[in-house]
Amino acid sequence: MRILVIEDDLHISNFLKQGFEQLSYQVAVCDDGYLGYQLAKDEQFDLVILDLMLPTWGGEKVLQHLRGEGHDIPIIILSAKHTVEERVKGLESGADDYLIKPFAFAELAARCQVLLNRQKKSQANNLLEYQGIQLDLLSRKCYRDSLEITLKQREFALMHLFLQQPERVFSKTVILESIWGYQFDPQTNVVDVLVCRLRAQLDKGFETSLIHTIRGVGYVLKAN
Repeated sequence: MRILVIEDDLHISNFLKQGFEQLSYQVAVCDDGYLGYQLAKDEQFDLVILDLMLPTWGGEKVLQHLRGEGHDIPIIILSAKHTVEERVKGLESGADDYLIKPFAFAELAARCQVLLNRQKKSQANNLLEYQGIQLDLLSRKCYRDSLEITLKQREFALMHLFLQQPERVFSKTVILESIWGYQFDPQTNVVDVLVCRLRAQLDKGFETSLIHTIRGVGYVLKAN
């Protein structure tokens, strides 16, 4: 787990770095708001500990830019600003937690662990997997054996349907109602065309196909 500490008080940042490293975290430290923002958005961190009073960019601006750009990394504000109004403002701006200085390291570490556990659970709930296929519902990206597959909106929706119940045979009627949301002429070939497009994308560069046609019944996602 990697933690980014954006804090300009050298004593506090060193204290946090030593404490979290003793708990087997990897810790990066930055003493400038703008540089901290660049690190948070460009590198892979699991959590950010953010002071509010920083050089160049204040912590509130860092928070606003990260959230405004869609970054959902857990962020804990660690600040000497202690009024209820300041805490509410920080949380409403997108912080996941707010801890007032001076603080107990044990409490901060416990709060970090709660947020990290929550993030893991959220990521697990938004990732569907089967036989090397991964579908990330948040980023709307699809992978097969770590190779990214570009899917259009309805192709993504069909992949989602298959991954919700792998090895179940879906009839054309069920696929029509699930993907388009209304009835078509049962003789229409829109389902066949969509399945063909998805299969072509999914199988490109691979020897085995994972989407199979069950004649007279429908389609199924299975290993063989």
